[in-house]
Amino acid sequence: MHVLILGGTTEARRLAERLAAEPLPGLRVTTSLAGRVSAPRTPPGQVRVGGFGGAEGLADWLREHRVELLIDATHPFADTISFHAARAAATAHVPLLALRRPGWVPAEGDVWHETGSLAGAAALLPSLGRRIFLTTGRTGLSAFADLADLWFLVRSVDPPEAPYPPRTEVLLDRGPFTPEGERELLRRHRIDVLVTKDSGGAATAPKLAAAREAGVPVVVVRRPPVPRGVPEVTGPEQAVRRVREAHARRPSPERRGPHVCG
Repeated sequence: MHVLILGGTTEARRLAERLAAEPLPGLRVTTSLAGRVSAPRTPPGQVRVGGFGGAEGLADWLREHRVELLIDATHPFADTISFHAARAAATAHVPLLALRRPGWVPAEGDVWHETGSLAGAAALLPSLGRRIFLTTGRTGLSAFADLADLWFLVRSVDPPEAPYPPRTEVLLDRGPFTPEGERELLRRHRIDVLVTKDSGGAATAPKLAAAREAGVPVVVVRRPPVPRGVPEVTGPEQAVRRVREAHARRPSPERRGPHVCG
């Protein structure tokens, strides 16, 4: 049984690790990474890097490599690949499962300003503060490039893409982050506004707690829409159970018969 994981997230890597330890005969796992991070944490099993050439290219790959289950475990804001996965799975007649981490929920004491885009976040900032902690990744910073009167601390795994605000300090770092570290970062840089995407998960959540404790308002960019009708799970363990179930439903080798190439 060949499982293709569309990865690039902590959950995708953990899923590949769990499947590597599963005693399922004939299980083969391939993780696909987009290649946008220069030094990704490589999961166990087979790994491919790069795009597929849209939904049609992904469908061709599924058929050519005899994939029997496709798992979309991409980042919540990688919405294009999720729609490509849905179309490709339907075209190639391959079951699709989405592993989507739950979004963040505001807690008592949070001061959140929700918006639907980075441009919307940029429009809110001048009325909220002057020293901005920007944690939306290395792309899309052009939305903030005209805010010359504000100072930005931009944290990302790789150097950010230009253009970005003229008064910017770049912090190259990778989660998971600790509450203590996030508190110190806000204090040291005198941050008065945090900007984040609703990525969910625990790896980067401590910044929200630190902002709550410090009384720092948070601008939260809401998630983009996802394809409808795709079965979802919220964690790697649930996904592993689905893989077990799919493996158990497969016909025996004798009933499947030989594979004829050509």
